[in-house]
Amino acid sequence: MTGAAAPCAEEAGAAIIIFGAAVRPDGTPSRALRLRVDAALRCAARLSQPLFVPTGGVGRHGPAEATVMTALLQAAGVPEAAILPETTGDDTLSSVRACAALLKGRGFRGRVYAATSAYHLARCVALLRIAGLPARPCPRPLVPAARGCGARWYWRLREAAALPVDLALAVLLRLSGRL
Repeated sequence: MTGAAAPCAEEAGAAIIIFGAAVRPDGTPSRALRLRVDAALRCAARLSQPLFVPTGGVGRHGPAEATVMTALLQAAGVPEAAILPETTGDDTLSSVRACAALLKGRGFRGRVYAATSAYHLARCVALLRIAGLPARPCPRPLVPAARGCGARWYWRLREAAALPVDLALAVLLRLSGRL
């Protein structure tokens, strides 16, 4: 595959940011969290030694989403050295800010991929680009996390409201030098 626009085309020095989702009361990953990690692993299969950046702090239930995703990645055979957890993000924009600071602080200059649910992908990629990272989407999860049509529409409508708000905030943060 040679097209530069193709998601997850073969390249070295890429990072995959995996956006968090709920952790269950017993500390296990929710369906959405598991599907996001699976999408990242599918994307990584076409990359040369990617750096995984799971992001997400402690939500309603601990441990941190990034910690749970790190365990899933390690269980899938990803070496610890290839995982850079970001455990402070408590929403999409704060996760983008933290991941951008983390990668820029390490002098990272490669391509960045976003792994998340299909409804959330456009916002994540746009925010990462506003943050100055050359972001692309990972292929979306193979199935939706929400099982019912009503639940899927809830998440789509929630995203429709969050998208313009987060984009406006990100632009303001970028213009003020805080992103």
